[in-house]
This record gives sequence, C-alpha cells and structure tokens, in this order.
Amino acid sequence: MKAATEVVGRGESHVDIRFHGDAALANQALNFDGTKVVAAKPGSSWAVSAKLALVGGALDAVGQLALRLRGGSEGGASLNIFAGPNQVAALRGAGAEPVAAAAEGVLASEETAVVTGGLVFATSGPFDFTLRIADASLTEAGAEAGPGEPFPGGTATDAPIEVNGTGFIPGFTEQLEGMAPGEARTISVTFPAEYGSKALAGKAATFEVTAKALKRSVLPAIDDAFAATLGFENLEKLKEAVRGQLQGEYDNLSRLKVKRALLDGLAAQASFPVPEGMVEAEFSQIWQRIEADLKAGRLDEDDKGKDETALKAEYRGIAERRIRLGLMLSEIGRTNNITVSADELARAMRQEAARYPGQEQQVMEFFRKNPQSAENLRSPIFEEKVVDFMLELAQVTERVVTPEELTAATAA
Repeated sequence: MKAATEVVGRGESHVDIRFHGDAALANQALNFDGTKVVAAKPGSSWAVSAKLALVGGALDAVGQLALRLRGGSEGGASLNIFAGPNQVAALRGAGAEPVAAAAEGVLASEETAVVTGGLVFATSGPFDFTLRIADASLTEAGAEAGPGEPFPGGTATDAPIEVNGTGFIPGFTEQLEGMAPGEARTISVTFPAEYGSKALAGKAATFEVTAKALKRSVLPAIDDAFAATLGFENLEKLKEAVRGQLQGEYDNLSRLKVKRALLDGLAAQASFPVPEGMVEAEFSQIWQRIEADLKAGRLDEDDKGKDETALKAEYRGIAERRIRLGLMLSEIGRTNNITVSADELARAMRQEAARYPGQEQQVMEFFRKNPQSAENLRSPIFEEKVVDFMLELAQVTERVVTPEELTAATAA
C-alpha cells in the first residue's frame, strides 16, 4: 500500500498539495511541508486557522477528513492544536471555493514555535485529490485569559448552531432552546477538564449569543427538480451516476482484494535474500512515518503496546517483503516481455493532468521539463500489467458479498 503527498503548486498565500494512494486507508495521517518559525511566550495562547479548497481530483472514496496544523518548539516536543471537523461534505459542495476552519491551543514553555501540517483521513479505496491550503496561520494571542477577558477562538459571526447538536462545549447548545430571531442570551458553561486547551480546561466561561435566524433541516423531495440542482437532466440520470460511482468503488475494492491475495500467495512461495541496501532504504521511509505517528500519539491500534524493538522488527519484515515482491514482479514482467508503451505512459500523463482542471497544460509542461516525474508513472502501470498477466493464469472464483463484507475484507 502506497500513500504520499506532493506539492504541485504554490501561490502568494496558498499551497496546492496532492494526496494520493492505491488502497483503502483507515485514519491515515499524511504530513506536508509548510514550516515557518514564529516567536512565542511561555504559556501563551495560540489561535490557528486555515482555508481549504478542492482544486483537483475527487473525494469520492474519502469518508472522513480533518486538517491538522501543529505548533511546537523547533526540533522539540509539539502540541496538536488543530483537528478540524469532518470537512468532506463541505469541500464537495464548495468545489474550488475555500472552506474556513479554526481552533486554538496553548504552548507550555516554548520560546519559538514551528507550524507544520498534515491531513488525517479515511478512504474506502484508492484516492487522488488535491487540496489548496490557504492563509494557514498560527497567531500568538498573549497570556492566558483572565476572568471576563476574551480568549482566542471564543468569538464567531453568522455561525450555524444546532440546538442540542454536537460539536460545542457540553451544555452550550441546550441553553439556546426557545430563542427567537433577534433575541440575545447569556450562555454560561464550563470547559471539560480534558479540553484541548490547557488555558481553558476546567474553566468557567460566558458567551453573549444573539439569534439572527431560526431554521430547520428539511429533506428535499428526491425528484427531477432535485436532480437538476445537482446538474443532472432528471432523477434517472442522477441514479445512474450514483450507481456507476458506487459500482466503480466496489470494482476497485474487489480488485484490491484479489491483488492482495495474489501478492500474498506470491510472497508465501518465495524465499530468497534481497539486497540489504534496498531493504534499509525502504525501512527508513517506513520508520520515519512510524516515528512521526509515535510522537503524535496516533499509532495504529495493532501497534499500540509494542516496544520499539518489536515495531522495528515487524516493519523491517514489511520492508523486506515489499522489496522481494517488487523484484519478483519485475522479473515476471521481464521474462514475459511485459512493457509499458509510450502511448500508455502518455495516456497516464493526460489522466494525471486531467485531475487539475484549468491547469492541464501546466502539468503536461511540467512532465516535459521533468522526465523523471513522468517516469514515476511507469511503475504503477507496469505493476498492474504484471498483476493482470498473473490473474489470467490464476484460478479466480467469483463470490457475491455485501458492500460491508467487501469493505471489511479490504481494510483487514
């Protein structure tokens, strides 16, 4: 399973980052470069904010997603101060329009801080999308707020709030019940003891709230008019599109399951020494991610409770397996004259460029000026062709399963 990020564009106040992978992921964290150093005061309170926009690819396979900006001492311990809410629906609906998000936190004793970023998300299959992350900032907001003083992240304008809904301090939304448009009310709450901001954890706070409008959620009628709002000719066309999208996702999951079984079988039947240098290089890449997960406290459940020696042994075995499988696939392809044609590579380049609407020419020009980047597209094409070749020779038995069974089997 491969998952990666790469910067594909930069502007004066934004960076475009591509997130892509060839398999379903559960709570995957991918970090990206966005480091900057800012001055800080010990125990100071910070406000962090950013805007997101989907500018390439699609979020069809993404089930949950959160942007995380991290502030901490340069080269030292860090503190997660941003873990945004599920942004998938908002990003899908907004298209290239930016979606804002913000949070706040406290640094205990650092005199400088660095801003680094990452995306935490889960997918039901292969994914490839590009996010524009704009106006990302970490702002020092002074010492801990005293009684009656405002605190970072404590104000909002035109904020939608669901009465008795989630996402707010316990007891906040319940006190809004019965408010009418134009009515003002003082809401008193106490931050939970385990609240993310040490400056606010366990503290009492009051909010002055003015109701601007009263709305209720109403499910629209699923008809031709509804389909038209989504750009479809009629309801039947919408259903066809949904069926096609779902079938595509199920086909991808089925393909991943069969491919995994094939590679597992291939690995089980092969035992030969592999170049230590190649294993070490692969293990180094894997271990960098594991170390980052360890520091951030986001290890997979299966890895929690294992000491470093056990983890290194396990992931070195994974690295060795990957190298061995790669060498076997390469040899199978070579002995059976499997190659990637110029047309196939050119088609892959065009498909890649199509993921960035409006920037197709720039992407193709980038490939022309950077042949190695274009060559990076060859390996996955070659691997899939070798897998197709082996599947033609293998005995594959089809079995009908539910979507839940398919998803569970692929994630296992």
